[in-house]
Amino acid sequence: MFVQDYMTKDVVSVEIPSNRDDILKILKRTGISGIPVRERGKVVGVVTRKDLLRKSEETQVALLMSQNPVVVTPDTPLSDAAAVMVRHNYRRLPVVDDNGSLVGLLSVADLIAAIAQLRIKDEIRDYYLSSTFALWEETPLPLVGRIMEISDVEAVPIMDERGVVSGIISERDLIRNSHIEDSVEVSDFSNGTDDDEWTWESIRDMHTVSYGVSKVQLPERPVRTAMVKNVVTVPKNAGVSECALLMKRSRVDQLPVVNGDKRLIAMLFDRELIRVLCRGQDQ
Repeated sequence: MFVQDYMTKDVVSVEIPSNRDDILKILKRTGISGIPVRERGKVVGVVTRKDLLRKSEETQVALLMSQNPVVVTPDTPLSDAAAVMVRHNYRRLPVVDDNGSLVGLLSVADLIAAIAQLRIKDEIRDYYLSSTFALWEETPLPLVGRIMEISDVEAVPIMDERGVVSGIISERDLIRNSHIEDSVEVSDFSNGTDDDEWTWESIRDMHTVSYGVSKVQLPERPVRTAMVKNVVTVPKNAGVSECALLMKRSRVDQLPVVNGDKRLIAMLFDRELIRVLCRGQDQ
């Protein structure tokens, strides 16, 4: 199993210089989570949904992107690529040829598709995270985004007032509901202050500068208005390939794990499930 057998060949990418608005439009239109950035044909970075949400006031792709990305070649073994993703918590690896030119992209979703084909019947209990949390469906979207940023998670289950899972919110949903907000900031560069005993009001040099600020903003709406409501759940004894196939067909990055009473007990993330490809390797 090699990278070339599972990578996406028709890759969406951008060239430097590009701006944030271009990236936001692409992410909203395609639903993908990250885009390789090229300069003079060479891959120089990757910009992701997380970058847009964390650096909401930055507009230049060159400053938004993660620089010097780890790359693989088409003949890299799939297990080696999976080990790199697990070790560094990457969600994608640009695939380059011998000249360093972009020829594809290997994502966690591509690895999940490979796992779905392997018919691995092992139970998922070694791969799901029981140390999970959920949010109330009335939580404001800006607060949801901040909690997800602090917790470094890609998705969070949402509960109603009865404690039952009523939906799930992901970074993809946050980007889909975001907008660009323009405002004017004023900076005061006065030479003196009221606390300065050597400054008199009559001689203070007042100097202010107004400048425009544009940033990615989440609307002040409850998370229930943006969450995915038809949540696909799995029992804790579900099989590895069975869950991978569910993720692929539902186009989701995670599956809530529930008990016999349909109560949330854990979360199965795709980035954890791909560890199955690394068995026997030093991760």
